[in-house]
Amino acid sequence: MRKSLKNLLAGRLTPSDVQLVSDSYDIIGDIAVIRVPEELRPRGGIIAEAIMSTHRRVKTVLSQTSPVSGDFRLRGLEWVGGERGTETLHREYGCVLAVDLETCYFSPRLSHERMRIARLVKPNETLVNMFAGVGSYSIIIAKHSAAEKIYSIDANPSADRYVKENIRLNRVDARVTPLLGDAKEIVTKRLRGVADRVLMPLPEKAYEYLDTAFSALKSSGGYIHYYDFTHAGKGETPTEEVRARVSDRLRSLGVRFDLPSARVVRTTGPNWYQVVVDIHVFGRLAKASLA
Repeated sequence: MRKSLKNLLAGRLTPSDVQLVSDSYDIIGDIAVIRVPEELRPRGGIIAEAIMSTHRRVKTVLSQTSPVSGDFRLRGLEWVGGERGTETLHREYGCVLAVDLETCYFSPRLSHERMRIARLVKPNETLVNMFAGVGSYSIIIAKHSAAEKIYSIDANPSADRYVKENIRLNRVDARVTPLLGDAKEIVTKRLRGVADRVLMPLPEKAYEYLDTAFSALKSSGGYIHYYDFTHAGKGETPTEEVRARVSDRLRSLGVRFDLPSARVVRTTGPNWYQVVVDIHVFGRLAKASLA
């Protein structure tokens, strides 16, 4: 198992300095992304060296200086040690994913969730990935399922460039189609009623785009994988909070549905969670019509 950053720094920094360090970090390809408190910025090189000496494949260490934010889900990054650069090749479940961490969103912490979805996909399905980023879900699904077609949509031009590279690297060009633009506009103009399954891996916008996801499904119905952030205090269940919110929204759209599964994907902060709800859509109520 990967050692915590505190354990790596024991003996390299004073005990009081070690306590200031966040106890986790991400390794994406040959880049480690850490959080360096302001008080420890002068000792950033020591932290970088500790990581690189333990993880031989890590060539670059970056510090995350701001939360993920904005339409493209980007975060501030600052060089700490090793080679300078933000572009890397990340390997996951036998796939190669090229990404520039400065211009594209990517989280290795979603690897289990990507494979979970891939294992749910049935042969010959058509999928619409509404917020595809560099194509991590799309590529994993293409390599580990018998999906017939995957439409991979993102509004970030840099992500679009990398998804095209990842399609080439993984030789899935026959089944993954990259589409640059806003998912709502692309689905409305080109992809209404084509999908057996829709992915919504952008918690910040998923609720707003639920009606679009429904319109992408075939008239016979299908599945929507909906992601959201939620706060749950003592005695509250994160999955139930999101289930209730999704159910209210779908009823307002006149959708016939079931929620066969909901799970916490990861913790994102104190009492904050990323949750996925798997929605089985049967169709629209008789008196309702598409918006």
